[in-house]
Amino acid sequence: MKSQITHLECTLCGKNYSHRKPMRLCPDDQKPLYARYDLQKAAETLTPESLSGRASNMWRYEEVMPVEKSESVITLGEGFTPLFKAERLGSSLGMDELFIKDEGVNPTGSFKARGLSAAVSMAHQLGEMKLTMPSAGNAAGAMSAYAAKAGMEAHVFMPEDAPEANQIECVAYGAQLNLVKGFITDAGKLSAEAAEEHGLFDVSTLREPYRPEGKKTMGYEIVEQLNFEVPDVIVYPTGGGTGIVGIWKALDEMEALGWIGSERPRMICVQAEGCAPIVTAYRKGEEFADPFPNPQTLAAGMRVPAAVGDFLVLRAVRESGGTAVTVDDKTMVASVKKMAAHEGIFAAPEGGATLSALEQSLESGEVGRDERVVLLNTGSALKYLDVLGPALADV
Repeated sequence: MKSQITHLECTLCGKNYSHRKPMRLCPDDQKPLYARYDLQKAAETLTPESLSGRASNMWRYEEVMPVEKSESVITLGEGFTPLFKAERLGSSLGMDELFIKDEGVNPTGSFKARGLSAAVSMAHQLGEMKLTMPSAGNAAGAMSAYAAKAGMEAHVFMPEDAPEANQIECVAYGAQLNLVKGFITDAGKLSAEAAEEHGLFDVSTLREPYRPEGKKTMGYEIVEQLNFEVPDVIVYPTGGGTGIVGIWKALDEMEALGWIGSERPRMICVQAEGCAPIVTAYRKGEEFADPFPNPQTLAAGMRVPAAVGDFLVLRAVRESGGTAVTVDDKTMVASVKKMAAHEGIFAAPEGGATLSALEQSLESGEVGRDERVVLLNTGSALKYLDVLGPALADV
């Protein structure tokens, strides 16, 4: 591998740590760590021209990926998902430049494949062969699949109301599935206890440094697929927030690599009306988000009442000049149907929420109909049939 990783850096206090030993949060302030790279060195070989002969997956950007040993790359072909121009949907909205990045075609059916490929690969390189994580659904399936590919032990803690498909796939991949009464935060507590008691390495969202490195490749791909231009707006569904902060990190790296200038897309963070800690904090002008009480939404990936990376999401939204909005479950399900009927993309509820948010933003004037907009569909609706079936019948 040509990785130019140099160290880990705390996203809050800026303190540096070695990337050659297992790390989770910053020991001083318990905030997420970012992988940092020698981008000047990376720019010597990671050029737009160099990409044409590279593998069509996220590891094509190997200079800015953390794995240094090629034998530790655990891949199922994740990444380099299509960026579709949504012509019929765009026409219905009076837009000429509407795109959908379809993460549902990833291995295991969601964007979680990116983050878990990176995290499992780094765990493998560091000799951590027993993994645990809490998950609302798709991340657990992805971790289980990559752990199976690597011959690693996988333990999953999942709310008992998580989509049935996610529960089934974890069992199929050989993970030890533990269903938990309560929310993802409750599952997180039990996962942390299991890690402590049994010597497991916890790969929770943003509680280890490498899941954002997989997710950031969505940003690299969007820019590459738009011929190294930056869209005006990216609409992103947010639970734990790894995707939006990963994309924002990628944009800074691409500027340092000389791929783009200082221009940035406005980031629109979308949350469910029944679970919106980030949006609440954004509206109050706060840096951190309070836990959201009694979270309720059929979009399992957005049912995250507290996120360790809350301040990173809020920072990306504010620095980009974007906004944070909520949508209700019925509206996002209607948008799932609309996206499918217009573009043949059967989006997860979270993906449907991006279309709902776009329509809301067009109406308010936050987004112009002449702008280039990218919607992120984070997963396939086929993972949600047990909850989507009845809901679609009502719209």
